[in-house]
Amino acid sequence: MVLAGCSAGANPAKDSPGGKPRSPADVTLRIGKVLMDIAKDRTISTVGYNGSVPGPPIRLREGVPVTVDLFNDTDAPEFVHWHGLIVPADVDGAEEEGSLVVPACGHLRYRLTPQPSGSRFVQTHAMSMSDLGRGAFTGQFAFTYIEPKNGPGQYDQEVFLATHEWEPYFSATEEAEEHGEEHQRHGSTRKQETPHLEVRYHCFTINGKCLGAGEPVRVKEGQRVLFHFLNASATESVRLTLPGHRFQVVALDGNPVPHPQLVDLLELGTAERIDAVVEMNLPGVWVLGTPRDDDRKSGMGIAIEYANQAGPPRWVKAPHKAWDYTIFGETRRAPEPDEVIPLVFGRIDPGPGGVEEWTINGNKYDPRHKPRELTMGKRYRLVFDNRTEDMHPLHLHRNNFELTRVYGRPTSGMIKDVVQVKAFQKVEVDFTPSMKGLTLFHCHQQLHMDYGFKMLFNVT
Repeated sequence: MVLAGCSAGANPAKDSPGGKPRSPADVTLRIGKVLMDIAKDRTISTVGYNGSVPGPPIRLREGVPVTVDLFNDTDAPEFVHWHGLIVPADVDGAEEEGSLVVPACGHLRYRLTPQPSGSRFVQTHAMSMSDLGRGAFTGQFAFTYIEPKNGPGQYDQEVFLATHEWEPYFSATEEAEEHGEEHQRHGSTRKQETPHLEVRYHCFTINGKCLGAGEPVRVKEGQRVLFHFLNASATESVRLTLPGHRFQVVALDGNPVPHPQLVDLLELGTAERIDAVVEMNLPGVWVLGTPRDDDRKSGMGIAIEYANQAGPPRWVKAPHKAWDYTIFGETRRAPEPDEVIPLVFGRIDPGPGGVEEWTINGNKYDPRHKPRELTMGKRYRLVFDNRTEDMHPLHLHRNNFELTRVYGRPTSGMIKDVVQVKAFQKVEVDFTPSMKGLTLFHCHQQLHMDYGFKMLFNVT
């Protein structure tokens, strides 16, 4: 591994010790400022990968090692996290794990072996704290699709769609509640007892464009289209539907589900991915978007345009349906674990700054705390006990886990790396660590993670 300084615009093939030419990397990501025209007369200034938001999709082959070049053209250090990949801690891209940092105006080169196959993504893992122009609030994300060793199935067209929100701002909860929102986006309709700050957004995009501003997804009648969806939000869950069509969900977080199911509506927590096949059998021009009218009017949608069809995209109100992980899994119980680890999530009322803090088993994250020791090859059951009024999208680095109980219902066979846990509910997951070293567990809601909602495991 090589860590070296560089200047903006440097040539990665020539940046090597002693000035000797360096062989080109298989993957190059350049972190830098991006100006995005998300709608007519609306331009966003952010930080992205390779000059675009989302960054260009990265396609890799399962099990085939690659060399990665990371260039940071900004004045702040960055962490590049390979979300969903099982890789060593030093290249995982998490400060808490001791991963290599991409220094300001710096360069980092390393090798990794992409695994497992499926829809993954690459993202910043920098903390933002109160700076809403940093971390996951920026445009630093890109699909990483790891080609399986065997064929992925029958489809005629493949489409990658990533959702994101822009122009974030802090809003007091009293103001939000006066407008009737009452934390619906976080999975609770109960009002918070203590006023605090929430993050709101002015505009919403799919693939960097507000509804009506970008090119439509063009399809033909009779096609089977494989959609890869990514929720690249810093804080928000999103629901998506396509009037007159149904989604056949074939994978969650890139992992094939035991029982693909047809559903009318998809729900993705922060950092979740869904792969779904849609049969194009209703010619017209339609809106694929969120059922939330205000968010859709603010941009959260994209047009689906059939060949030989024209006109403004149509929206038809979708019926409200609850999202249920368990319909895609087995009904049999998972094997008993070797050890059960209870993880109780709590909330600390905000101080003078108005920002909440979060705890796991009564403790905020502290780098001085000793990590929880795990043994490689042992099967652990994590019991996620959410005793707060917010929904939490929970992510375990460098591992996948199997859902074993969701809100009291036993299940098995569903492999994920993020799971949403609703307010005052429990979810249980099993995993068997396969790599030694530090492993980060955290809520993927940026402010929750930044303000205490994380802990470390150490696998030996």
